Amino acid sequence: MAETGNNPKPRREFLKSTGRIAAASALAGMAIPSVHAGEDNTIRLALIGCGGRGCGAVANALSAGGLVVDDRFRLEGEENAASGGPVKLTAMADLIPARLVQSHATLSKLFGDKIDVPEERRFQGFDAYRKAIDCLRPGDIAMLTTHAGFRATHLEYAVEKGVNVFMEKDFAADPGGVQQILRAAEAAEKKNLKIAAGLMARHSSARQAIIEKIRDGAVGDVMLVRAYRMDPGYGMGPFPGGESELLWQLRPGHPYQFLWSSGGIFIELMIHQIDECFWIKDSWPVAAHGVGGRFAGSPDCSQNLDSYSIEYTFADGTKAEVTGRYIRNCFNDFVTYLHGTKCAARFSGNIHAPNGLIYKDQRIDKDNVAWKPAKERINPWQAEWNVLLDAIRNDRPHNEARRAALSNLGAIMGRAAVHTGKVITWDEALASKFQFCSDVAGLTADSPAPVQANAEGRYPAPVPGAWTEV
Repeated sequence: MAETGNNPKPRREFLKSTGRIAAASALAGMAIPSVHAGEDNTIRLALIGCGGRGCGAVANALSAGGLVVDDRFRLEGEENAASGGPVKLTAMADLIPARLVQSHATLSKLFGDKIDVPEERRFQGFDAYRKAIDCLRPGDIAMLTTHAGFRATHLEYAVEKGVNVFMEKDFAADPGGVQQILRAAEAAEKKNLKIAAGLMARHSSARQAIIEKIRDGAVGDVMLVRAYRMDPGYGMGPFPGGESELLWQLRPGHPYQFLWSSGGIFIELMIHQIDECFWIKDSWPVAAHGVGGRFAGSPDCSQNLDSYSIEYTFADGTKAEVTGRYIRNCFNDFVTYLHGTKCAARFSGNIHAPNGLIYKDQRIDKDNVAWKPAKERINPWQAEWNVLLDAIRNDRPHNEARRAALSNLGAIMGRAAVHTGKVITWDEALASKFQFCSDVAGLTADSPAPVQANAEGRYPAPVPGAWTEV
């Protein structure tokens, strides 16, 4: 059976968009001073996970010029030479040798001598993250861009080694992983390490502006938030057998199909908008319940459902509705709305567009707009890197790990509500130590896969009323 859908698009489709990244390279050439041998102010990067998302993050790191920020990390847009400085990629690690080779070649072509990764600093295998992080010094950055099932293990090691961290979403596949992230966040705080987390919408100036309007009462009390992401789907064919099942599950595109490795497609796609819901409400939810399923006759052999609908309840009794659907030939949408006692607003749009609007009343209509933010001068993927590098060079407090982990926990409790068919409370999720794979750190190429296919090559999908993941 052929795969039934496309892989989810990475946040940055780096390897397919070299023209766009080449433009970023030109920007980097203007913004970053030349690197001279023996300079001790160079920030070195170790890339752990060399897919499109990780390579795109390297492009952002090398393009950052250092900008003045206020205490809320809002970019002001004025160059500050004291906060800028040289940045180099000096180590790379990946599980897949071919991806390591391709990514190194592409980055070297685009960024020249800013890519200083000779063969002896390119590492492959399950323990490659350790070898790459061991190449760093205090003040350098470990870039953790593999899948969520590995994030906590890699973060713990980076913090243990005393280096700063950029970690991509998702951050944990299960509550046990969240617990690890929270412990690492606390340890990093004690060491004054800087941790940036890839919920880039928090660094969107347009979203910051609409949050300020919400806090100032422009929409009244927020009673309802609605978030939608619906697209054609990401089904997977059966495991063919005849090879390592673990390595097959970790091939490009496949980790999204397994709960242990990535947390599944719902969290991979919806965590940004779920985080937006919590940001809008300035609160964590107290409970979640939901429904979901697969269409009749679905050929999907993964662990994912194709429909998720979750109702979050906050302490004040207000709600957030989050809907994901991944089925071909259906209505698609990608947007976050909110409704206050005064009027409605659009918080963000298609593919995380910073096109928020406040309407005159509850009617969501282009002819009913009362306010819109100024156009963003810099995209939030770049902004989060500018803030991180500025924090490192000027020793500003910057640790987003706890907030990111708790947003991830909120997404996990929503997914669990759908998968189990039960109401999941915040306290229950926060206390849980459940893990899909209890020894991610001990995996090797010879390990059995944490989840096994049946005789037809299909994997166990959640059955409400009989499933456990909290």
